[in-house]
Amino acid sequence: MTGHDESRGYSPRWLLLPALAGLAFLVLPLTALVGRVEWSTLWADITAAAAIDALVLSLSTGLVATTACLVLGIPLAILIARSGPRVSAVLRAFVTVPLVLPPMVGGVALLFLLGRTSPVGSLVDQWWGIRLPFTTAAVVVAQTFVALPFLVLALEGALRTTGVGYEQAAASLGAGRWTILTRVTLPLAAPGLVAGTVLCFARAVGEFGATALFAGNAPGVTQTMPLAIYTAFNGAGVGQGTAVALSLLLLVTAVGTLLLVRGWRPGAPG
Repeated sequence: MTGHDESRGYSPRWLLLPALAGLAFLVLPLTALVGRVEWSTLWADITAAAAIDALVLSLSTGLVATTACLVLGIPLAILIARSGPRVSAVLRAFVTVPLVLPPMVGGVALLFLLGRTSPVGSLVDQWWGIRLPFTTAAVVVAQTFVALPFLVLALEGALRTTGVGYEQAAASLGAGRWTILTRVTLPLAAPGLVAGTVLCFARAVGEFGATALFAGNAPGVTQTMPLAIYTAFNGAGVGQGTAVALSLLLLVTAVGTLLLVRGWRPGAPG
C-alpha cells in the first residue's frame, strides 16, 4: 500500500494551477452574464412579444431540424459505422467539416447551393415556385446543416462500440433486416442516439451564423433567439434587458441539455 489514490493518476501537481485557470476562463464569463440579469424584470423580459416570437421560432424550427437530422442522420451513422476503415474515415471527415467550419461559411455555402440564382435554387423556383432563402424553412435548413454532425458522430461511435455480434446472432435466428435494425441495432445504441438527439436540438436552437446569412433576421419569420440577442446589442429589436434574459435562457437550456445527456441511462429509474 502506497497511500496513493489511483483515481487521481500520476500527473504533476503543478498542472492544477493552469487547469484551474482554464476552468475560470470558461466559467467566469458565464458568471458575469448571470450577474447582469435583472431578476426583478426577468419574467417580463422573457414574456415580451418580441422575445416570445424569437423563442417560439427557435424551439419550433429546432424541433423540425432535429427531426430532419434523425431521418438523415441515423442511416448515415449506420453507413459510416458499418463501412470499411477507409470508406468510414472519408465519410466521417465529410460529416465533421460543418463542425470545424465557421457557421458563416456554412451560410454562404447554402446560399451558393440553394440561393435564387444558384443552379439548384433556380430549378426549385422554376419547377415548384419555392424560394428557400430568407424564409422560415431556410432557418430549418441552416439548423439542420450545423446540427446533423452531432447526431451522426454520437450515434456512429455508439454503433462501433456495440459491434455487430448481436446483429449476426439475430440474423442467424432468422430475423429480417428491419427487425434487426429496430429490435437490436438501435436499442443497443440508444445512449448514443439519445445523446446525439439532445445535443443536436441544443445546437439547432443556438445556431446563429449560418441562419443569419441564409435565412436573414426578419422578426417573427427568421429571427431566432441568437439573432434577437445579437440585434438587441446592436441597438435594434428587443431591449438589452430582454437580450440578457434570452441569453440566460439559452445558457440554462445548454446546461440542462448536458445534464440530461450525462444523467440518462437506458432502464435507469426515473
